[in-house]
Amino acid sequence: MQVDPEAQRLLEMPDEEYMNDAQLAFFRKRLLAEQAEVEAHLVEVRNAIADNERSGDELDRAAVEEELRLLLRQADRETRLLHKIRQTLRRIEDGGYGYCAETGQPIGLQRLLLRPTAELSLEAKERQERREHHFSKSRGDQ
Repeated sequence: MQVDPEAQRLLEMPDEEYMNDAQLAFFRKRLLAEQAEVEAHLVEVRNAIADNERSGDELDRAAVEEELRLLLRQADRETRLLHKIRQTLRRIEDGGYGYCAETGQPIGLQRLLLRPTAELSLEAKERQERREHHFSKSRGDQ
């Protein structure tokens, strides 16, 4: 797997320099690019939804409704992602980016490179998922 040279440079920085200006600038740039990409795709999805609703021909209604349902789900997912990206950009500005919202410990560059919007360290995320799994089992969801 080819590693982005800029990301590799960040990974080579000493731990004491965690979330320095260069790292914050890297993630800000990456998040802004992802935000622009999601916004553009969301416009495409919304246009497809609007075009679908205006379709006046006698297409199979079940197929049209299924396509519309999938487009709405996609728009919902991307709207939530856009909100999460904007929250993450605010955390960069506020100085909390890169630190676990639960423990205050560093999330880690490896995790942030894979998921720049991560708010929890890997350990905290695993605990959260175990709690959610336990809760859903106790409710009988599974």
